[in-house]
Amino acid sequence: MLADNSRFTTGKDQFMTSHIDDQTIIDFRASGVTVLRGVFLNWVEILRAGTAWNIENPGPSARSYQGENGEGLFHSDYCNWQRILEYQDFIFNSPVAEIAAELMLSKTVRLFHEHILIKDAESDVGTPWHQDQPYYCVAGPKTVSLWIPLDPVSRDRTLEFVAGSHEAGNSYQPQYFDGRPLNEDDILAPVPDIEANREAYDIRGWEVLPGDAVAFDYRTIHGAPANHSCTQRRAFSLRLIGDNAQFVLREGMKTSPPFPDVSLEHGAPLEGEEFPLLFPRD
Repeated sequence: MLADNSRFTTGKDQFMTSHIDDQTIIDFRASGVTVLRGVFLNWVEILRAGTAWNIENPGPSARSYQGENGEGLFHSDYCNWQRILEYQDFIFNSPVAEIAAELMLSKTVRLFHEHILIKDAESDVGTPWHQDQPYYCVAGPKTVSLWIPLDPVSRDRTLEFVAGSHEAGNSYQPQYFDGRPLNEDDILAPVPDIEANREAYDIRGWEVLPGDAVAFDYRTIHGAPANHSCTQRRAFSLRLIGDNAQFVLREGMKTSPPFPDVSLEHGAPLEGEEFPLLFPRD
């Protein structure tokens, strides 16, 4: 069930643009996740070209995972927008920043990073249930990730979310895909075994088409099954952050992405060439 929507107002009249309706904004705020239909149809081929080049020219953070039984790989890479023209085109010229501003009810939108997640056909590597926020070197009251499929994705292999988990006040241990903690001395508790107790949670997921997007808060617990189909599942994800975002220095702890060249102090406003301001446009 959705949270009580009566306490949510959109305040969308502060924006000069309007790409999404009020109910979608209310759903995002109440559930921590919502689906947007057809908002990036004109950008699918550009993002496909960018991801194809990215796979052929991986960055230093690229990883490919293979399970025990599947023939395909699960490819992941991030923080490549500065060297891939198609990514820059989408980030700076598409309506993505305006859409993020409307969802977050934020006067500003900055780029945190982009991320590709590509599951080959017959890839038996799932995406474990997790929160993004504990992995990150940033915090703020207004966050949104936009997961954009570049292939049709059926309900049985789509990204899934625990609705309302963004408001539970919990922060769970970031882990590698094999279950090892990202940081050995991390005292945070692991994510509960959601898969074994699905009936106890309000799990949301949608069949999606290229050009759709799933928008979710950094704190929303999510995961995805393996791709046992005979077709590839490509997705481009953009992580954005709104007003009052701060850099978080996790002393002695790894973050993902690591941002080794960022020298901001703990609690400093998130800014710099790695995190360009996208909204309002210059």
